Amino acid sequence: MTTMSSASRYFYWIGLLTAVFLASGASVSARVTRFIIQKKESPAYQGRSFGKTGQYEIIQGRFTGEIDPADPLNAIINDIRLAPRNARGLVEYSATFSLAKPIDMTKASGVLLYTVANRGNGCPVKIPEANCQANVFAYTDGHVGVASGWQGDLRPRPEAQTIVVPAAKNPDGSSINGPVFVPIRNVPQNTQTVALADVIYRPATLDTSKGTLNKRASGGNQIIPVPSSDWAFADCNKISFPGTPDPGKICVKGGFEPAYSYELVFTAKDPLVLGIGYAATRDLNSFLKYEKTDDTGAPNPVATRISWAIAYGSSQSGNFLRSFLHLGFNQDESGRMVWEGANPHIAGRQLAINFRFADASGSSDLYEPGSEAVLWWGDYADEVRNRRKASLLDRCRETGTCPKIFETFGGSEFWQFRMSPDLVGIGARADIPLPPEVRRYFFPGVIHGGGRGGFNTSGPGVEPGCVIAENPNPQRPTMRALTAALVDWVVRGTLPPPSRYPRLDREELVLPTQADMGFPSIPRIPAPDGLINPFYDYDLGSNFNYNDLSGAIAKQPPVIRGVFPMLVPKVNADGNEDVTAVPSVLLQAPLGTYLSWSVLKGASCRQGGGYIPFPKTKKDRLTSGDPRVSLEERYGTHENYVAVVRAAAEKAVRQRFLLGEDADKLIAEAAASDVLAVE
Repeated sequence: MTTMSSASRYFYWIGLLTAVFLASGASVSARVTRFIIQKKESPAYQGRSFGKTGQYEIIQGRFTGEIDPADPLNAIINDIRLAPRNARGLVEYSATFSLAKPIDMTKASGVLLYTVANRGNGCPVKIPEANCQANVFAYTDGHVGVASGWQGDLRPRPEAQTIVVPAAKNPDGSSINGPVFVPIRNVPQNTQTVALADVIYRPATLDTSKGTLNKRASGGNQIIPVPSSDWAFADCNKISFPGTPDPGKICVKGGFEPAYSYELVFTAKDPLVLGIGYAATRDLNSFLKYEKTDDTGAPNPVATRISWAIAYGSSQSGNFLRSFLHLGFNQDESGRMVWEGANPHIAGRQLAINFRFADASGSSDLYEPGSEAVLWWGDYADEVRNRRKASLLDRCRETGTCPKIFETFGGSEFWQFRMSPDLVGIGARADIPLPPEVRRYFFPGVIHGGGRGGFNTSGPGVEPGCVIAENPNPQRPTMRALTAALVDWVVRGTLPPPSRYPRLDREELVLPTQADMGFPSIPRIPAPDGLINPFYDYDLGSNFNYNDLSGAIAKQPPVIRGVFPMLVPKVNADGNEDVTAVPSVLLQAPLGTYLSWSVLKGASCRQGGGYIPFPKTKKDRLTSGDPRVSLEERYGTHENYVAVVRAAAEKAVRQRFLLGEDADKLIAEAAASDVLAVE
C-alpha cells in the first residue's frame, strides 16, 4: 500500500477541493454554502449546569463557502483572481469550526464570542474549570462561543482549527513560482538533519545551486554563505551526507552548528491564496448571526438568537483582527456588520498572510514582515516612510461597519513585538490620538500572555536558557473584567473605563536604555540596553503593497534599509514600569521587580520576562547592596501586606478593572501567602 506524506496529503485535498469547485453548482453570492455538524457533545463540561443558563453543548464540524472574486470586498484578497473557480465563477474553501452554546437557546444572551484560533489552537469558549485552551472569555453568561479555521498554511491535525484554500495559478494554468524564506534557529548539538515541518511549501527543485543557505552567529550580523555543495535537501540521519533526497528536510555536511542560526531560501511553486481565511471568518460569523439554514437546508444551530458578535484574538490572532478590520472584512457581502466589538490583545502589528508565499505563523523575528503596514487606529501620516495619512479603520469608516475596539497589551509588546509605533508612529515624535470607538489599556510589567500570578516571595524558577526568574505578574484577572466591560459597551452602550496607556506628552515613553528608563543598578542584573527587538526597514521589492501588506516579495531575505526608533515605558526606583496604565493587584503590592524583558547571553530571552525578588529584610538589602527597599521596610507585617492587596483589589473593582469574585480570590491568596509570615 502506498502512503502519502503529510504535505502530499495536504495538496491532495487541495486538488480534490479544486475538483469539487469545478463540479458544483448553486446560486452566485458569497456565503457559507454548507454547515456540517460532525460531532456533538451534549451536555458538555461533565454535565455541569451554569446558573440560569443551564447546561452547554459543544458542536464541531466543517463549513464550506464560496467567494465572488469580482466583488470589491473580496478583490483585496491577494491572488484571488488567479484561484480556480467553480462553474459559477466562484472560489470555494472548506474549514473547521467549534461552537459552544446553551442547550436551551431561549436562555442565550444574544452575544456571540468569536475567538480567532492561534496557529490552529483555540476553543470556542472557556468555561471555568474546563479543560480548554486559554481564553479570556472565561464566563458563561449565556454567550455563544465560536472558533474556526482560517490559516491555510497549517497541516490538518487532531483538534486543530484549519482551512483548505486553493493555490493560485497563472491564467494559462502554469505554476506561479516565488522565493520562500525559512529561518532555522536553536538547533541542538549533533543535529544532522532539520525537518521543514512548519513550512507548507517545498522546493521546486532539489538542486541546491538554485537556493541559498546562510548562517550567522547567534545575535551577530555577519552572514556566512554555506556552499551549495555542503548542504542538501535530504535526510542524513541514516545515510551520511549527502543523505537520502527529501524535499521536506535539509542536512548540512558535518552537521549544524548550535552557535549559529541558519537562513534558507528556495524557489517554491503554487502559492496558496491565504487571504481567503479573512473571507471565511467573515462569512461564518455572518452566517451564524443572520442566516437560518445553509444551501442544503441544514439549520444554523444558533439561528435568530444572535444579536451581537464580539471577536477576540491574542498575539498572532490579534494581528489577524487588526488586518481583518484594516482590509474591510467587517462588512459582509450584503453590507451587514460582522462584529460589533473586537479585542486585539498583545498585538501591535498586522498579520503577514495576504501576500504570495506568506508564512502566517511568523512572529517578529529577523526578516519577518508585519510592521510594514498601517499600524495605528488614529489618522497618521507616515512621513518617515513616505506614506499617506491612514488608519486601520479607513475602510470600515467608509461603510459604517467599525466595531467598538479594546486594545490590550503588556510591557513585553514594547520590547519584543514593536508596539511603540502603534502609539507614536514611525518617527516616535508625538502621540497618535485614539478615535472614539477605541479604548487602549496597558498592563505594566507583564510578559507576552501574562504570568501565572500568585503571592510568593521566591517567585517562579528560571526558565531554561534564561538568567532571570520567570515573571509571574498576571493579566488574566484584568482581562476577565475588561471582556465584561466590552460586552456591556456593545450590548448596553455602557461606556467602558477611560483608556490608560503611556504617552509621550506625559514623558512616559523613552528610549530603551537604563539611563533613559531610570532603571536601578541591581547587583548581578544586567542593564536593558540593547535588548529590544529592532524595528527594521525592509526593502520587499516593487511588487509589494506595504500599506496593506499584500502583493509579492521580490527577494528573500529582504534588504535592510535602516532601523526605526523604538520607545518603552519609564520605570520607578524599583525598576517597575510606572506610567499611566492598568496595573495588576500584584504590581500594586509588589514583591519584586517585574521585568518585561529578560536576557540570554546578552540577547533577548524572548517572551519570558524576568522577576527579581526584593530583599526580605533591611539587613539583606544592606548586605547585598540592593538599592530597592526590602519587604520588611516596605510592608512591616504580613497583615499590612494583605491590607495593601485588599485596598488595591477593591480599588480595581471600583474602576471596573477587576471582577468582584476575582478580587476575593486575590485577597484570599495573599492572606494564605508566605509574605512576611511569622514562622
